[in-house]
Amino acid sequence: MSVLKALFTWWNGPGIGTRLFTARHGEEVGRDAQGNVYYRAGSGRSERRWVIYNGEPEATRVPPEWHLWLHRSSDRPPSQAQLPTRVWEREWTPNATGTALAHSPGGALVAGGRRAASTGDYRAWSPGD
Repeated sequence: MSVLKALFTWWNGPGIGTRLFTARHGEEVGRDAQGNVYYRAGSGRSERRWVIYNGEPEATRVPPEWHLWLHRSSDRPPSQAQLPTRVWEREWTPNATGTALAHSPGGALVAGGRRAASTGDYRAWSPGD
């Protein structure tokens, strides 16, 4: 079943077309700390850049320095020219939206909180108004 998944589903990793193109034309440029592999093919304005994810294909797993390279904001990949680390930067964390680790404000029902009582200046809309 895994061979069929690889052939016909893009959400389980690179499809057969991407695998073939990468094998034929891809030049590995580097890897990030999560094991994602970055490739390029061609040169100049026709250069193509892409990533093959290590695990779930999730765009938020691309670190900022590699994002710059993928979107052509930087000519040299981070494997050749590292960006300087700023004192205010934190380590990358995965996007927690939709998970139990997602941030919920104090009054959110998910957080178990209660909404502050209304002050009386609110009147619900009804179709007859």
